[in-house]
Amino acid sequence: MASWFKRKIKTEDIEKVEFKPIDYPAKIILAWCKAIERNVDILQWLKDNGYPELVMATYAIYLREDARIWLQKNGYAHLMAMINAAEGSESAQKWLLRNNFETLYHIAMAVESEMESFEWLGKNAPADIFLLAQTIKKVKDQIEENHNDVHSFRKDI
Repeated sequence: MASWFKRKIKTEDIEKVEFKPIDYPAKIILAWCKAIERNVDILQWLKDNGYPELVMATYAIYLREDARIWLQKNGYAHLMAMINAAEGSESAQKWLLRNNFETLYHIAMAVESEMESFEWLGKNAPADIFLLAQTIKKVKDQIEENHNDVHSFRKDI
């Protein structure tokens, strides 16, 4: 992705936080995909049913800084690192690998159009995770396109 998305991630802050689990059933990942696609009813359902981290991750994908901070402070820095890595942050990419978040790394790299990561996900991850990577990529590509089009500037937020 363009340098527009490159943000500094403070890995020293991440190191201090205990990571909360992100092992979700396929139906929750599929619901998250729909929320990322801006289905507000499903986004509200996720919020009402105990998945605030997925709501905040959705907002973080859409570049909301308050959601990014929330993820880091509430035990989901690994999700935030995946989002940063998907936006081209090499330090976040390295951090994910160094901390054994291989699936999150490959989701991020698939969003970055790395075919090897799409292949890795196809072989090593369930179909819902592959669909998640495709969904995030579609949204991130649209955000980048909007940022490059003077007529649609800031319509992604």
